[in-house]
Amino acid sequence: MSAAHDKLNGVAEALTDLVMAEVRAELASQGYLQVEASGRHVHLSVEDARKLFGEDYALIWVKYLSQPGQFVGEQRMTLVGPAGRLENAVVIGPERRQTQIEVSRTDATLLGLDPPCRDSGNLENTPGIRIENGEAWVETNGGLIIAERHIHMKPEAAAALGLTDGARVDFELSSPRPVSFRDVKVRVAETADNFMHIDYDEANAAGFTRGMFGCIRT
Repeated sequence: MSAAHDKLNGVAEALTDLVMAEVRAELASQGYLQVEASGRHVHLSVEDARKLFGEDYALIWVKYLSQPGQFVGEQRMTLVGPAGRLENAVVIGPERRQTQIEVSRTDATLLGLDPPCRDSGNLENTPGIRIENGEAWVETNGGLIIAERHIHMKPEAAAALGLTDGARVDFELSSPRPVSFRDVKVRVAETADNFMHIDYDEANAAGFTRGMFGCIRT
């Protein structure tokens, strides 16, 4: 009975996810996007992951993220800067070519560092940081950024709004403390799902709660 119940729950969840994806796609074609807030996290290179977890490591999957192929790992890191330490930085998989650490401005201040606000992957002339996993650690040569707020869109939704990859738009968040985000970069890809991403400094300023939507203003 338990196995059958679990199977039914799994089918129900899969159907819910499918319906929600279709709803998001339809809303996105009209400019309405669900908003997600990201906390501090780390994307590790294979080399750095081996230093932190050992040669035979594996990133332990916990759950998938909204963007296909990305997942939350079980491991948690400590970030160490000149002024302080931040615990419980989430590891996001899969591995990348270069280690990238994303923090908020508040986090950066607590660490005593001044990283630039950058698009993901744009790591030139960024500060490094010490990442610890118990007794193991790495000192990165750059890679620390405050992630630029951005929108992920599928090509069909973007085309419906006349948008192309790299376009810049304003985005209005519908919340108890409404905020209009200016100059938001649109990332268009077949592998994307339709979401707006902000960090927790921005989310807290807007009174954000999970599940909120906002609207593109072109």
